[in-house]
Amino acid sequence: MSQQTASFAAGCFWGVEARFREQQGVLDAVSGYMGGHKDNPTYKEVCTGNTGHTEAVQVTYDDEQISYAELVDLFFDMHNPTTLNRQGPDFGSQYRSAIFWHNEAQHTSAGQKIRELDASGKWSSPVVTEVKPADTFWRAEEYHQRYFEKNGGGFCHV
Repeated sequence: MSQQTASFAAGCFWGVEARFREQQGVLDAVSGYMGGHKDNPTYKEVCTGNTGHTEAVQVTYDDEQISYAELVDLFFDMHNPTTLNRQGPDFGSQYRSAIFWHNEAQHTSAGQKIRELDASGKWSSPVVTEVKPADTFWRAEEYHQRYFEKNGGGFCHV
């Protein structure tokens, strides 16, 4: 087994986490915050839009069972990457689309997929997903972890 880490933001993290957890080869998926400037932000602080963070999911996976490229495909399948700071009814910079890469191969793969999507015409607007180096991942409060497992289904853009 070769354990790797990937980090994605595709709007509300509850559904994103649940979708990644369903995938064979995904060992763990954790809801949290990335891309901001405040240490150890709370959900309430992130919701103001003042911390710069986005709701993100950190995925631990076995790359012998699922590839990073497959995770990226799933990421783009679960949200609309052409809406800036918005997914479904959720809006604000904390809902932006982002890929936080952990190594150069992930950086290259993410950029290539965005170019392919833009060239394909799948979306009527260009992809606005940020592609940035991974920074500190701040785990969200416990009530956000495995939210749908604890609370049942609900409304989510995913």
